[in-house]
Amino acid sequence: MTVLEETTGEPTGEPTDARGRVAELHEIRARAVAGPSEKATEAQHAKGKLTARERIDLLLDPGSFQEVEQLRRHRATGFGLETKKPYTDGVITGWGTVEGRTVFVYAHDFRIFGGALGEAHATKIHKIMDMAIAAGAPLVSLNDGAGARIQEGVSALAGYGGIFQRNTKASGVIPQISVMLGPCAGGAAYSPALTDFVFMVRETSQMFITGPDVVKAVTGEEITQNGLGGADVHAETSGVCHFAYDDEETCIAEVRYLLSLLPQNNRENPPRVESTDPVDRRSDVLLDLVPADGNRPYDMAKVIEEIVDDGEYLEVHERWARNIICALGRLDGQVVGIIANQPQVLAGVLDIEASEKAARFVQMCDAFNIPIVTLLDVPGFLPGVDQEHGGIIRHGAKLLYAYCNATVPRISLILRKAYGGAYIVMDSQSIGADLTYAWPTNEIAVMGAEGAANVIFRRQIASAQDPEAMRQKMVKEYKAELMHPYYAAERGLVDDVIDPAETREVLIKSLAMLHTKHADLPSRKHGNPPQ
Repeated sequence: MTVLEETTGEPTGEPTDARGRVAELHEIRARAVAGPSEKATEAQHAKGKLTARERIDLLLDPGSFQEVEQLRRHRATGFGLETKKPYTDGVITGWGTVEGRTVFVYAHDFRIFGGALGEAHATKIHKIMDMAIAAGAPLVSLNDGAGARIQEGVSALAGYGGIFQRNTKASGVIPQISVMLGPCAGGAAYSPALTDFVFMVRETSQMFITGPDVVKAVTGEEITQNGLGGADVHAETSGVCHFAYDDEETCIAEVRYLLSLLPQNNRENPPRVESTDPVDRRSDVLLDLVPADGNRPYDMAKVIEEIVDDGEYLEVHERWARNIICALGRLDGQVVGIIANQPQVLAGVLDIEASEKAARFVQMCDAFNIPIVTLLDVPGFLPGVDQEHGGIIRHGAKLLYAYCNATVPRISLILRKAYGGAYIVMDSQSIGADLTYAWPTNEIAVMGAEGAANVIFRRQIASAQDPEAMRQKMVKEYKAELMHPYYAAERGLVDDVIDPAETREVLIKSLAMLHTKHADLPSRKHGNPPQ
């Protein structure tokens, strides 16, 4: 048996036979798996963080992980690096399975160089990304690194360019999930931003381009790392983070759940499961849940819960742009993407953030063959100087572009209000929805009856002896003529007006019919969506 030198891990003597070589291999592997030291592991745990291998064990099915380039070490010299050449070079790469399906993963090991990226470290990540793209399987990154390895200079920095390039190449081809489990600063933050989903853990993970010290030096503002780029900030304010959790175990369990709702790649459909929830289950509760009075709010999340299989769904960006809901759920075992206005927040209007949130979700669903169900109760776009100056026109156009560009099955359902341009943008029949349904409580119009009457009949109202009585009369007349529940159906703009209690059955049967839908886009290099 060969003894390994304590500092470098190099063997101190040559084995003389095959058994000795194998024993040497096992010793080297054991050292690589153990990491730099027990003290470093204790320091990681003291911060409330798991080690890279503990995280991988939580993510993947037991015993399924196959590591790649475990024995890789850097070749850099100077600044003391020549005496510190740990195996793995601070990143663990490989593949395994989640619920039996292949998933590729890389995990920064903060115990080695603080998880900082060097040339060898980057090359390992490049390789596993290339393998994921070639195999057509999801890629999960478990991020816990201190940025580029300064001692290696621009060679380290260039490694990020290779990662960004591959993130872009994989976009819309395989699902990419970034799990933030520690610091992520500077250019390193752009890789998660290029992926499909970003998970964060409160208190222990942060993302920012310039840290608190730089912010203070440049602007004079004092702020903590979590206050600048913590999980809650990115989940509620910036929209960078899709999911935020209190601990790593819950976070990684939810990553597994998300993977169960996604296909392996863009050439496959999402996995279908057997459902015990009856297709024809009536939902009479919906008749009382949604008030007929368009001015009364209600919780759209409860509508979604009532419609989907077993009331289970995963909401994306739950705490950002809360006036619109984006969620993944199942109908008769088939995965669907649900976009719905939320009347409880800003009356469910569309604004800049809601438009961006929904547009990205539509694009993700379309990329990965997930049918889209849109639930409308929208009074219009949010008016205001801030919205106009902030570019609501171009941001709203992002959602319009995403829907028009989507080729997956698309079904829209109008529950109550569907006014103006917001109605058109929210996957109306005129922009390509395959099927459009409405409840008997629907109101489809250019604008609300009160506003319309004030415009159309302003002279009659102004000249009347009792202007208010005249206004109420004209409002009633406008509703009777142009806003009754069957006006759109009579003109073919709605395929059917349905009983709300039968919504689940109607959606499931419609999706079954659309399952074989095939649609081609014009031949082009790519579109030029609004920015």
